[in-house]
Amino acid sequence: MDQVMKKQPILTFENDGFRETEDLVATEAALTVHVNGEEFATMVCTPAHLEDMVIGFLASEGLIRLPADIDSLSVDKSKGFAYVTLKNKKISSADFGTKRVIGSCCGKSRQFYFHNDMKTAKTITTSLTVTPEQCIGLMKKMQEGSSDFQKTGGLHNTALCSADEVLVSRSDIGRHNALDKIYGHGLVNRIGMKDKIIAFSGRISSEVLLKVSKIGCGILLSKSAPTSLAIELAEDLGITAIGFVRGSRFNVYAHHERVKQD
Repeated sequence: MDQVMKKQPILTFENDGFRETEDLVATEAALTVHVNGEEFATMVCTPAHLEDMVIGFLASEGLIRLPADIDSLSVDKSKGFAYVTLKNKKISSADFGTKRVIGSCCGKSRQFYFHNDMKTAKTITTSLTVTPEQCIGLMKKMQEGSSDFQKTGGLHNTALCSADEVLVSRSDIGRHNALDKIYGHGLVNRIGMKDKIIAFSGRISSEVLLKVSKIGCGILLSKSAPTSLAIELAEDLGITAIGFVRGSRFNVYAHHERVKQD
């Protein structure tokens, strides 16, 4: 339960012939989160940096604001359970009304948006700007720094960045989980987010955009495409959404004023 990848015996076909060999595949596991003794959600994830992921997930869901709101947190990796006790907070039926499986692909984004997202999404105000060269450079650094992806090809990558450097990066089979790991790391280490950038390997869906707003970053870079709802939310929430960062090009979909050419 604690490995990012594992060896898998396979049969491969190449040059008109088969041969037996091994491949590295991304580890997928389920982590069921209990809050104050009640089952809250089961997350299908890569079993690494689980404490950060749980903290980021609870903050994203509006159950906590800071790690100090947690009285205790323990993870049983062998059985796939996380146990959380919150300080001075009773969980209402509304908190558990959206108990669900958080898959490694897209979830019920509109359901998320109309429930807890309305309480936790933040409008971002930041004076941070980036140059085209910085956007391209950060995406390159994130991709080059992800040895786990290069070995398996089965993970999403995300990185918390300054304008010039990757500060911390995380990988997961689920793009939302990777963002939660970044969020949890930032909360635990008291990292200010208004002057930071998120670099991301996956598609910019509305749920991804909302996660970034909760983290508090005003600039989001992705090597993939945005959805129409994500662009609308980016405009509303003050987030510069930049997609298709590939090679020496990219598209700016919202709040282009933060991208300035020298």
